Amino acid sequence: MKKVFIDGSEGTTGLRIHERLEGRSDIEILKIDSDKRKDPDEIKKFLNASDISFLCLPDAAAKEAVALCDDPDTVIIDASTAHRTEEGWAYGFPELSEKHRSAIKNGKRIAVPGCYASGFIALAYPLISAGVMPKDYPVSIFAASGYSGGGKKLIAAYEEEGRDKKFDSARMYGWGQTHKHLREMKVISGLDREPLFLPFTTDYHSGMIVQLPLYTGLLSKKRSPEELRDILADHYSGEKFIRVMPSGADAEVGGVLFSDACAGWDGMEIFVTGNEDRVVIASRFDNLGKGASGAAIQCMNLVLGADEATGLVV
Repeated sequence: MKKVFIDGSEGTTGLRIHERLEGRSDIEILKIDSDKRKDPDEIKKFLNASDISFLCLPDAAAKEAVALCDDPDTVIIDASTAHRTEEGWAYGFPELSEKHRSAIKNGKRIAVPGCYASGFIALAYPLISAGVMPKDYPVSIFAASGYSGGGKKLIAAYEEEGRDKKFDSARMYGWGQTHKHLREMKVISGLDREPLFLPFTTDYHSGMIVQLPLYTGLLSKKRSPEELRDILADHYSGEKFIRVMPSGADAEVGGVLFSDACAGWDGMEIFVTGNEDRVVIASRFDNLGKGASGAAIQCMNLVLGADEATGLVV
């Protein structure tokens, strides 16, 4: 039985990880006393006593926690932004390639992707690695998320009784192009520059859609929506967590997609629609599932040699 420690177990991601691990017979969850959860000496003791530790912390605290772990056999799975593009850290998106999957399975330091980044990279990586989308493509990303992705303070603001009426409408943010996911979007996908990224949150708890619009004439070769869909389907063939939907799937639901439809699910759907000149590729998933805690546990399952879907909803 492997020993697992969750540093930051009272945050949104930490709580979801804990919920998914409860009842598993192959692990033992190490529980730190609540009054000592910020004590460096106590944290160090639990990190080094664990086989696998999840870090569900702000970036600075995640870096401090890594420095406290001196047991070379402890696997750290970090859900913060701190290490996603750092050398020596595996990027926790196994479906991107066998190289990514192997690095996770055999790694001691694993960085869980950001939620928006997961949605974008799932679309862009296969197209860029196949030479279909040029690395210098002028990328724009439009994305909508439930408010749970904003952490405790934003959740409290949305769920407060008698809340400010401004939260009844879409909350546009990140206009200054400084969003913390931008660097990994560029580096992991293989782009030459960071994309133009326009996210917003609105009044529902979880679930998100990330949209990548493309002019087909700017691709390395002009492709139809069906051809682009088939390229993505081939890339993710046989994967449990990613479903590339059939051509026309959006039309079957009236041409609309609801961003919370995958809430509570740990997989991702990919849609391709448009015409010969303009195509939109979209990913839909739970920002707390494939976009956070679900992805973290999938990585842990790989490390353990278990079925990747163990304890998850797919």
